Amino acid sequence: MVMSSIRDKVCMVGIGTTDYGNFPETDTYGLGSQALLSALDDAGLQVSDIDGLIVNRIPSYERFAEMMGINPRYCLQTEAPGRYSAVSLMLAAQAIATGAAETVALVYANNGRSQRVFYGGDEGEWAPWGMSSPGASHAMMFQSHMNQFGTTAEDLGHISVAFRKHAGLNPAAVMRKPMTLEDHHNSRLIAEPLRLLDYCLINDGGVAWIMTSAERAKDLRQKPVYVSGFAREDLFDTASIPRQDYWYPALKRIESQVYENAGISRDEIDGLMIYDNFSPTVMFALEGLGFCKQGEGGQFIQNGMLELGRGRWPTNTSGGHLSESYMQGWALIAEAVRQLRGECGDRQIPDARAIQYIAATPISSSIILRRD
Repeated sequence: MVMSSIRDKVCMVGIGTTDYGNFPETDTYGLGSQALLSALDDAGLQVSDIDGLIVNRIPSYERFAEMMGINPRYCLQTEAPGRYSAVSLMLAAQAIATGAAETVALVYANNGRSQRVFYGGDEGEWAPWGMSSPGASHAMMFQSHMNQFGTTAEDLGHISVAFRKHAGLNPAAVMRKPMTLEDHHNSRLIAEPLRLLDYCLINDGGVAWIMTSAERAKDLRQKPVYVSGFAREDLFDTASIPRQDYWYPALKRIESQVYENAGISRDEIDGLMIYDNFSPTVMFALEGLGFCKQGEGGQFIQNGMLELGRGRWPTNTSGGHLSESYMQGWALIAEAVRQLRGECGDRQIPDARAIQYIAATPISSSIILRRD
C-alpha cells in the first residue's frame, strides 16, 4: 500500500487515560479497561461499536476482549517495547483503510511501578561492561555524540527543564515540581553522562485510543483528528549493542517520506511529541528529522526552543516520559490529539493544526496528525 493513499482517511476519535502512579490494587487488565471505557465515552461510542482490537502490555488479548465483551473481526497483540505505540497506530490505520475493520480500539496498560518491573537487566555478553539496561546503552550513544560533535551533558538539561515546565501545567503529570538547569546538573549520575533527571518515570497507568474512518468520524462526539501520514524504518543490524549512528540513517529516510505521505511541510508543524525514554533521544530525533543539522542539537535546544510560549516547536507539552509518566509513547500520542482538539488549557499550543510524533528507536517512526 502506498502510504500517501490513506492520507486523512482515518481519524482518532476517542482518547482515554487513567491516573498515573502506584496502583497495586489493580493490574493491566483493570487499567486497560478503565482507559478503554474512558475513550469510548470520549468518542460517544459503545463497546458494541468496536470491531477491531489491538492491545499492548496486556497479557492476553483474548482475556481482555472477553472481559470487555468485544468480538472483533480484527485483533492483534503487539510487542511490549514502546516503539510499538506508533506501530500499533499504523497497523490500525491500515486495517481501517483496507476495510479489515471499521472502528478499532487500541489499549495500552502498564503496572511496572507497583510490580517493580526493571527494564533491561539481561545477562548478555555486554553486561560486564554496564550494558545491562537501556539507560546504559543510551549513555554510551550520547558519549559518542559528545565526542563526535562537541555536545555536552549540560545541553540535556534544557530538554528536562522544558518538559518539567510543561508538566507543571498538566494536572495529570506525576512530577510537577519546578526544575532548574542547576537541579538537573546536581542530580545524581546513573550512567555517565546521564543523570537521574534524564531518565523516564516508570508508573502504573493505561491509555486507550479509538480510531475509525474519516466518514464515520463525522458522526461522532469529538472533532476528528486525522492521521495524515506516517513512516517507519527499522535498524536491527546492531540490535544488541548501542548504535553509534544514533539511528540517523533511518530517521533521514523517514524525513524523506513522512512529509510527502502527509502532504504538508515541516514548516506547517505546530508542535512535536518526541519519544523521551531518555533525554538524548529527543536530540537524536530532532537532528534525524531535520529540525536542525546533525551535531547541532545541543545548540538548537537552548534558549527555550522546545518550550511553550518561547520555541518554534513546543515539544512534549504534557511533560512527556521525563515528567508526566512513561507510557511508552501512548500518552504522547494522546496528548497530540488533545492539542489538536484544543483541550489542553494552560499548556495549549495556540491554534495547533498539525502535530508530529517522532520516535528514535530500533524501530524509528514518525506520525503526523492534523485537524480540519
